[in-house]
Amino acid sequence: MPSPALTAWRERGRIVRVFEHDLFVVDEPARAPAPRTAIVVLHGYPSSSLDLRPALPLLAAQRRVVVHDHPGFGLSARPTNYDYTLIDQAEHALGVSRALGIERAHLVAHDYGTSVATELIARRERGLLPIELASLTLCNGSMHIELAHLKLTQKLLKHRTFGPLLARLTSKRLFVAQMRSILGDPAAVSEAELELHFELLLHNDGRRHLAAVSRYHEDRWRFWHRWIGALTRLDLPTHVLWGRRDPVAVPAIAEQLAREIPGARLTWLDELGHYPMLEDPARWSTALLGALAE
Repeated sequence: MPSPALTAWRERGRIVRVFEHDLFVVDEPARAPAPRTAIVVLHGYPSSSLDLRPALPLLAAQRRVVVHDHPGFGLSARPTNYDYTLIDQAEHALGVSRALGIERAHLVAHDYGTSVATELIARRERGLLPIELASLTLCNGSMHIELAHLKLTQKLLKHRTFGPLLARLTSKRLFVAQMRSILGDPAAVSEAELELHFELLLHNDGRRHLAAVSRYHEDRWRFWHRWIGALTRLDLPTHVLWGRRDPVAVPAIAEQLAREIPGARLTWLDELGHYPMLEDPARWSTALLGALAE
């Protein structure tokens, strides 16, 4: 039986059918008259759209907010014998926007989602993006994979042999410990919140698919020139919003992005780590909305 918290989160969203896959989507309307441009959020790994739950009321006070679970994550479908590429995740993200009638968006991406976002930017550069982007916000992601400090568990999970074994052995205790190790303050997120994220990780036989989902780092190497190249030629207002105490997507990545993206603005969240929207949702939301207002 799902926990009451998970049931409440499920009831907050709905299922949208995209390319024969059921994707969980939360489409939060603005609580006041707002610009037509929605905030579209691409979540990180190994979590889900639940990352946005603490910040959602703050963002929706000013704008419509849309976030979905990528295939293989959260409450979305976890197809078997499936290649969870970041290219495919970009296709599904566009499918969600198309299904919801979103024509213009502020694109906000965290962690795993930043690589999905850079694929969308590469398509935009080629005139192949069917949605207008008003701005881009990149938050604590390892697009510059050569600068990332991957955890041992991340390296093992993407391994073709050891990954499936480690996935089967993943426990709540290990998951919570790993999550705390990448926060700016290990106590910044409650035990109950982290346990709920683990419950979603296990949803719909999640352990079975964890290793396949974890191989996305291979795409970051394979498409490095396509994605980083598109960023260096980007003509969108871009905000690099970064938890400075991130031990994985280290500050050097944010600094490199700010240097190479034309006109990019860099905002440090000094005491926060890899999940700033969970660690201090008010501070993260204020920084995000402030940049959009400008």
